[in-house]
Amino acid sequence: MWGGLIPARTNAPYLASFRCGLDGWTRPPHSRKGDTLPAESSPVLGLIHTSSTLVSVFTSLCHHHIPEAKLFHMVDETLIQDTIRAGALRKLTIRRLVDQIASAEAAGADAVLVTCSSIGPGVRVAQQIFDIPVIRIDDAMAEAAVHQARTIGVLATLRTTLSPTTALLREKAAEAARPVEIVECLCADAFPAVLAGDTETHDQILRKALVEDLRGVDVIVLAQASMARVVDTLPPGALRAPVFSSPELAVQVARRALALPDVAKAAD
Repeated sequence: MWGGLIPARTNAPYLASFRCGLDGWTRPPHSRKGDTLPAESSPVLGLIHTSSTLVSVFTSLCHHHIPEAKLFHMVDETLIQDTIRAGALRKLTIRRLVDQIASAEAAGADAVLVTCSSIGPGVRVAQQIFDIPVIRIDDAMAEAAVHQARTIGVLATLRTTLSPTTALLREKAAEAARPVEIVECLCADAFPAVLAGDTETHDQILRKALVEDLRGVDVIVLAQASMARVVDTLPPGALRAPVFSSPELAVQVARRALALPDVAKAAD
């Protein structure tokens, strides 16, 4: 497996549609990409991040879950910076995200994973215009949560992440015809702390929210991929509800999107 950072460049989009869920991707019959790759080829996964801190996180997860794949990473912090500044995902930012995905496709990606929840609605647009699977980081997490709980706590440090995550949960619940109650928990002071380099304050705020502020919910959903590590810092038994985070579930979806067998089957 190799990894690297590549610059963005545009490529003409292609029309196709894909469906993503816990069962993985369903390729349309007219897809230009085959369902399987030649035996001598390694599938290529492109990852698009809005923070360089996630490169190592997803490299490790991919090494574990998709050891057969080659990786490359693209980082554009301005996508999230623009979204925070505007207070919502702008159409211009969606177009720029589509350009990044087109660049990844031109670089040889067989599938693309976008790891930022704040720009997740833009992935929906991209899924309609590319022949390769484009994976939204929190799709599988949201689907799993609504199938396992009635009361879902959502933890975020940014309003621009909290809003699309709760909207996605409601969408998945409606699709599954499952009534859910969503409890939002916005830790607005945590994000400035981490920007200032004060990781400990950021983590303390999140730990309090996980243990105290979201007490009583059936499950907790972490709206941002970067939060997953905070859960590991809690003492055993501190959490009374299961916690869902997006990175590992999304990488498992990426494996299926690359038309690779389940890990258990691959080991047989």
